[in-house]
Amino acid sequence: MTVENKIKVALVTGGASGIGKSICLRLAQKNIKVLVVDLNLEAAQATVEEIINAGGIAQAYALDVSNNKDVLALFKNINNEHTIDILVNNAGIAHIGNIEQTSEADLDRLYNINVKGVYNCIYGAIEAMKAQKSGVIINMASVASSVGIADRFAYSMTKGAVLTMTYSVAKDYLADGIRCNCISPGRVHTPFVDNFLEKNYADNKAEMFEKLSKSQPIGRMGTPDEIAGLVDYLCSDDAAFITGSNFPIDGGFVTLNN
Repeated sequence: MTVENKIKVALVTGGASGIGKSICLRLAQKNIKVLVVDLNLEAAQATVEEIINAGGIAQAYALDVSNNKDVLALFKNINNEHTIDILVNNAGIAHIGNIEQTSEADLDRLYNINVKGVYNCIYGAIEAMKAQKSGVIINMASVASSVGIADRFAYSMTKGAVLTMTYSVAKDYLADGIRCNCISPGRVHTPFVDNFLEKNYADNKAEMFEKLSKSQPIGRMGTPDEIAGLVDYLCSDDAAFITGSNFPIDGGFVTLNN
């Protein structure tokens, strides 16, 4: 197979549900082989089966991105079999609370997944990307990385780190043909939102859903497919001139919420 018609390989963490699943499905539609990485292997395999049933190519892997030893072992095995052209660091968790409502255990848990997890995966992929003199890295940040949001102390801390890691990696690997960007979604309607409403607002879910939706100036939440569309673009050759950038996709939250 020549370089020109080589099938690209994308590894997506947190690829079994929500935004990650939509990213996997979208990239698979572009004749990209998708490696679906998730803590939940059964759910990752379900995403793979959906891709294969639609005519795409995919494999599932179970991984805790916070475990450095396991991440590096998996990436070593994958790099022996595939050339990873695209890395999407999507896996992450949320936390609600100000600093007084954030325990040390909460802080460590968010750091380990949202910050260390991104570090682990980039570290695992970067050597092979350097060797092939090309690669695309997309990190999932948040509007919370750029503006103050109430009761998101630990989450904002981690997403701010993701943003600045993105800038650093983009700068350090310019000469290696590696592009690194991040995406900063506003509120997106995912299973996490539905579970949050069910847990905390079981008696008035519809009212709270409407309130959360209207916190975006555009008047609604985003969809996972809309986030996946931006990832698709940033991974494509059409975005070859873009690196070291943060892309808000937030219905005007950052710039129009005043």
